[in-house]
Amino acid sequence: MKPRIKTSFNATLILTFSLAAFHVFAQPKTTDASSHTTGNLKLFIDVHEFEPGKVSAQDLAQAHAKDLAVEGKYGVQILKYWVDENKGRIFCLASAPDSAALLHTHAEAHGMLPSRIYEMSEGMAAKMKGNENLFLDIHYMGAGNVSTEAVAGAHQKDLAVEKKYGVNFIDYWVDQKEGVIMCLAQAKDSTDLIKTHKEAHGLLLAQVFEVTQKK
Repeated sequence: MKPRIKTSFNATLILTFSLAAFHVFAQPKTTDASSHTTGNLKLFIDVHEFEPGKVSAQDLAQAHAKDLAVEGKYGVQILKYWVDENKGRIFCLASAPDSAALLHTHAEAHGMLPSRIYEMSEGMAAKMKGNENLFLDIHYMGAGNVSTEAVAGAHQKDLAVEKKYGVNFIDYWVDQKEGVIMCLAQAKDSTDLIKTHKEAHGLLLAQVFEVTQKK
Protein backbone atom coordinates (compact mmCIF):
# COMPACT_ATOMS: atom_id res chain seq x y z
CA MET A 1 0.00 0.00 0.00
CA LYS A 2 1.16 3.51 -0.76
CA PRO A 3 -0.93 5.68 1.56
CA ARG A 4 -0.73 9.44 1.84
CA ILE A 5 -0.17 9.03 5.58
CA LYS A 6 2.97 10.99 6.28
CA THR A 7 6.14 8.92 6.02
CA SER A 8 7.41 10.27 9.33
CA PHE A 9 4.53 8.43 10.97
CA ASN A 10 5.19 5.09 9.27
CA ALA A 11 7.95 3.95 11.61
CA THR A 12 5.67 4.49 14.61
CA LEU A 13 2.89 2.57 12.89
CA ILE A 14 5.11 -0.42 12.21
CA LEU A 15 6.14 -0.67 15.86
CA THR A 16 2.60 -0.08 17.11
CA PHE A 17 1.02 -2.64 14.83
CA SER A 18 3.71 -5.23 15.58
CA LEU A 19 2.96 -4.94 19.31
CA ALA A 20 -0.78 -4.95 18.59
CA ALA A 21 -0.48 -8.14 16.56
CA PHE A 22 1.13 -9.91 19.52
CA HIS A 23 -1.70 -8.69 21.78
CA VAL A 24 -4.45 -9.83 19.41
CA PHE A 25 -3.03 -13.30 18.82
CA ALA A 26 -2.97 -13.76 22.60
CA GLN A 27 -6.62 -12.76 23.06
CA PRO A 28 -9.08 -15.45 24.16
CA LYS A 29 -11.98 -16.15 21.81
CA THR A 30 -15.70 -16.58 22.27
CA THR A 31 -18.01 -18.76 20.21
CA ASP A 32 -21.14 -16.62 19.89
CA ALA A 33 -23.20 -17.09 16.76
CA SER A 34 -24.35 -14.17 14.62
CA SER A 35 -26.32 -13.51 11.48
CA HIS A 36 -23.09 -13.31 9.49
CA THR A 37 -21.57 -16.59 10.68
CA THR A 38 -21.81 -19.86 8.79
CA GLY A 39 -20.29 -23.13 9.93
CA ASN A 40 -17.00 -22.31 11.61
CA LEU A 41 -17.04 -18.62 10.68
CA LYS A 42 -17.34 -15.99 13.41
CA LEU A 43 -18.04 -12.27 13.40
CA PHE A 44 -15.33 -9.76 14.30
CA ILE A 45 -14.87 -6.01 14.55
CA ASP A 46 -11.27 -4.88 14.46
CA VAL A 47 -10.06 -1.43 15.42
CA HIS A 48 -7.20 0.44 13.74
CA GLU A 49 -5.88 3.43 15.67
CA PHE A 50 -4.02 6.31 14.04
CA GLU A 51 -3.17 9.78 15.22
CA PRO A 52 -5.94 12.32 14.51
CA GLY A 53 -5.96 13.46 10.89
CA LYS A 54 -3.38 10.89 9.77
CA VAL A 55 -5.69 8.76 7.67
CA SER A 56 -7.82 9.57 4.63
CA ALA A 57 -10.84 7.92 3.02
CA GLN A 58 -8.92 7.57 -0.25
CA ASP A 59 -6.07 5.69 1.44
CA LEU A 60 -8.54 3.40 3.14
CA ALA A 61 -10.35 2.66 -0.10
CA GLN A 62 -7.04 1.50 -1.58
CA ALA A 63 -6.27 -0.62 1.47
CA HIS A 64 -9.78 -2.11 1.45
CA ALA A 65 -9.42 -3.10 -2.21
CA LYS A 66 -6.23 -4.97 -1.28
CA ASP A 67 -8.05 -6.70 1.59
CA LEU A 68 -10.74 -7.89 -0.83
CA ALA A 69 -8.10 -9.28 -3.17
CA VAL A 70 -6.57 -11.37 -0.37
CA GLU A 71 -9.45 -12.26 1.96
CA GLY A 72 -10.54 -15.43 0.13
CA LYS A 73 -7.14 -17.01 0.74
CA TYR A 74 -7.82 -17.00 4.49
CA GLY A 75 -11.57 -17.64 4.42
CA VAL A 76 -12.34 -14.04 5.43
CA GLN A 77 -15.16 -11.80 4.23
CA ILE A 78 -14.85 -8.11 5.09
CA LEU A 79 -18.46 -6.94 5.22
CA LYS A 80 -18.08 -3.18 5.74
CA TYR A 81 -15.98 -0.63 7.55
CA TRP A 82 -16.35 2.74 9.23
CA VAL A 83 -13.83 5.55 9.47
CA ASP A 84 -13.53 8.65 11.64
CA GLU A 85 -10.88 10.67 9.79
CA ASN A 86 -10.73 13.40 12.42
CA LYS A 87 -9.96 11.02 15.29
CA GLY A 88 -7.96 8.55 13.20
CA ARG A 89 -10.08 5.46 13.86
CA ILE A 90 -11.07 2.63 11.53
CA PHE A 91 -13.52 -0.14 12.42
CA CYS A 92 -13.80 -3.21 10.16
CA LEU A 93 -16.67 -5.72 10.35
CA ALA A 94 -15.71 -9.14 9.00
CA SER A 95 -16.55 -12.82 9.19
CA ALA A 96 -13.61 -15.19 9.55
CA PRO A 97 -12.74 -18.60 11.00
CA ASP A 98 -10.70 -16.87 13.73
CA SER A 99 -8.90 -13.61 14.53
CA ALA A 100 -5.61 -14.98 13.14
CA ALA A 101 -7.15 -15.30 9.66
CA LEU A 102 -8.24 -11.67 9.80
CA LEU A 103 -4.77 -10.58 10.90
CA HIS A 104 -3.13 -12.57 8.09
CA THR A 105 -5.44 -10.90 5.57
CA HIS A 106 -4.55 -7.38 6.70
CA ALA A 107 -0.85 -8.24 6.99
CA GLU A 108 -0.58 -9.61 3.47
CA ALA A 109 -2.85 -7.01 1.88
CA HIS A 110 -1.25 -3.83 3.22
CA GLY A 111 0.44 -4.38 6.59
CA MET A 112 -1.98 -2.19 8.58
CA LEU A 113 -2.68 -4.41 11.60
CA PRO A 114 -5.42 -3.57 14.11
CA SER A 115 -4.76 -2.64 17.71
CA ARG A 116 -7.80 -4.66 18.86
CA ILE A 117 -9.98 -7.42 17.50
CA TYR A 118 -13.31 -8.18 19.16
CA GLU A 119 -15.34 -11.33 18.52
CA MET A 120 -18.91 -10.14 18.32
CA SER A 121 -22.53 -11.19 18.48
CA GLU A 122 -24.75 -8.94 16.37
CA GLY A 123 -28.07 -7.38 17.27
CA MET A 124 -31.00 -6.82 14.92
CA ALA A 125 -30.03 -4.44 12.12
CA ALA A 126 -32.29 -1.59 10.99
CA LYS A 127 -32.17 0.66 7.94
CA MET A 128 -30.58 4.08 7.75
CA LYS A 129 -32.93 7.02 7.41
CA GLY A 130 -32.25 10.30 5.67
CA ASN A 131 -28.88 12.01 5.83
CA GLU A 132 -28.33 12.30 9.57
CA ASN A 133 -24.78 11.99 10.86
CA LEU A 134 -23.57 8.48 11.64
CA PHE A 135 -22.00 7.60 14.99
CA LEU A 136 -20.35 4.52 16.41
CA ASP A 137 -20.17 4.46 20.20
CA ILE A 138 -18.34 2.06 22.50
CA HIS A 139 -19.23 0.89 26.00
CA TYR A 140 -16.51 -0.83 28.04
CA MET A 141 -18.36 -2.79 30.72
CA GLY A 142 -15.54 -5.05 31.90
CA ALA A 143 -14.75 -8.67 31.06
CA GLY A 144 -17.64 -10.99 31.82
CA ASN A 145 -20.00 -8.18 32.85
CA VAL A 146 -22.37 -8.26 29.86
CA SER A 147 -24.59 -10.81 28.15
CA THR A 148 -26.27 -10.72 24.76
CA GLU A 149 -29.65 -11.02 26.49
CA ALA A 150 -29.04 -8.02 28.75
CA VAL A 151 -27.79 -5.88 25.86
CA ALA A 152 -30.80 -6.87 23.75
CA GLY A 153 -33.04 -5.63 26.56
CA ALA A 154 -31.13 -2.36 26.82
CA HIS A 155 -31.39 -1.93 23.05
CA GLN A 156 -35.17 -2.25 23.21
CA LYS A 157 -35.18 0.55 25.78
CA ASP A 158 -33.06 2.67 23.42
CA LEU A 159 -35.58 2.08 20.64
CA ALA A 160 -38.42 3.19 22.92
CA VAL A 161 -36.68 6.53 23.57
CA GLU A 162 -34.79 7.26 20.33
CA LYS A 163 -37.51 9.29 18.58
CA LYS A 164 -37.61 11.79 21.44
CA TYR A 165 -34.04 12.81 20.60
CA GLY A 166 -34.14 12.26 16.84
CA VAL A 167 -31.89 9.19 16.97
CA ASN A 168 -32.06 6.14 14.71
CA PHE A 169 -30.29 3.06 16.10
CA ILE A 170 -29.09 0.93 13.21
CA ASP A 171 -27.23 -1.96 14.82
CA TYR A 172 -25.19 -3.08 17.80
CA TRP A 173 -22.54 -5.71 18.56
CA VAL A 174 -21.47 -7.40 21.79
CA ASP A 175 -18.24 -9.07 22.86
CA GLN A 176 -19.33 -10.94 25.99
CA LYS A 177 -15.83 -12.13 26.84
CA GLU A 178 -14.26 -8.67 26.80
CA GLY A 179 -17.38 -6.85 28.01
CA VAL A 180 -17.49 -4.49 25.03
CA ILE A 181 -20.60 -3.12 23.31
CA MET A 182 -20.58 -1.10 20.09
CA CYS A 183 -23.65 0.77 18.81
CA LEU A 184 -24.20 2.28 15.37
CA ALA A 185 -26.74 5.09 15.16
CA GLN A 186 -27.79 8.17 13.24
CA ALA A 187 -28.29 11.46 15.07
CA LYS A 188 -27.85 15.20 14.59
CA ASP A 189 -24.96 15.14 17.04
CA SER A 190 -23.41 12.87 19.67
CA THR A 191 -25.17 14.59 22.58
CA ASP A 192 -28.53 13.29 21.33
CA LEU A 193 -27.10 9.78 21.34
CA ILE A 194 -25.78 10.22 24.88
CA LYS A 195 -29.14 11.56 26.10
CA THR A 196 -30.95 8.58 24.59
CA HIS A 197 -28.72 6.03 26.33
CA LYS A 198 -28.94 7.92 29.62
CA GLU A 199 -32.74 8.08 29.67
CA ALA A 200 -33.25 4.57 28.28
CA HIS A 201 -31.04 2.56 30.63
CA GLY A 202 -28.21 4.68 32.03
CA LEU A 203 -25.40 2.78 30.31
CA LEU A 204 -23.26 5.73 29.30
CA LEU A 205 -20.78 5.34 26.49
CA ALA A 206 -17.02 5.56 26.93
CA GLN A 207 -16.18 6.73 23.41
CA VAL A 208 -18.10 8.00 20.41
CA PHE A 209 -16.89 8.47 16.85
CA GLU A 210 -18.58 10.27 13.98
CA VAL A 211 -18.01 7.86 11.12
CA THR A 212 -18.50 7.35 7.43
CA GLN A 213 -19.62 3.86 6.41
CA LYS A 214 -17.99 2.03 3.52
CA LYS A 215 -18.65 -1.36 1.98
